[in-house]
Amino acid sequence: MCHVIVTCRSLLWTLLSIIVAFVELVAFMSPDWLLGHPKSEPDVNKGELDVRGYRSSLGLYSRCLPIGAYGVGVSCGPYTDTFEEVASKFWQAAMLFLAAGTLVLGCVACISIFTLCFQSIKKKSLFNICGLLQAIGGLLLIVGLMLYPAGWGSEKVMQFCGKEASPFRPALCSLGWAFYAAIGGTLATFLCSVLSAQAEIATSSDKVQEEIEEGKSLICLF
Repeated sequence: MCHVIVTCRSLLWTLLSIIVAFVELVAFMSPDWLLGHPKSEPDVNKGELDVRGYRSSLGLYSRCLPIGAYGVGVSCGPYTDTFEEVASKFWQAAMLFLAAGTLVLGCVACISIFTLCFQSIKKKSLFNICGLLQAIGGLLLIVGLMLYPAGWGSEKVMQFCGKEASPFRPALCSLGWAFYAAIGGTLATFLCSVLSAQAEIATSSDKVQEEIEEGKSLICLF
């Protein structure tokens, strides 16, 4: 029989698991990992457009650039057609680790919804299994985030940020919100891993067992 068990800690873990997976996915797809140096004045002799204040951006596989006279529009899209053409080998490896970590978190986010009804499978706690997977996903994300700045010495980044760009030194560029979001999501992933244990304790407490014995199918404890 399915018992829907909702507690403060289990609900918090479920919601945070979904949010973390979504944040990592959005950050991975965003072009705002590196922000270019804003132009102060256009060089008319070189035919430059007036795009003062606009900062073009470069992501793992995409970029955003101003288009049209006076920078009235922005063109965003992939800068490469194939995985082999990604800016550097370090970024290729970073993408693989970040994608793997995000995929694991996405799977856990889906499973976390079902834990409201099914708390165990073959006598093994789903919360503990998900917590372990989240820790593994977090480690994959950490490796990806460490590999990413090592690729700043690539030709693509030097064209975008200046010839002074080198591994772990972005020269004229600065870090965009996507990089910080990925870091924040990674830290929150380990928090989710810890909360999963608390969620398991909350859903298997004596109060929950008493309400199950009373025949209740919907149990809410806050």
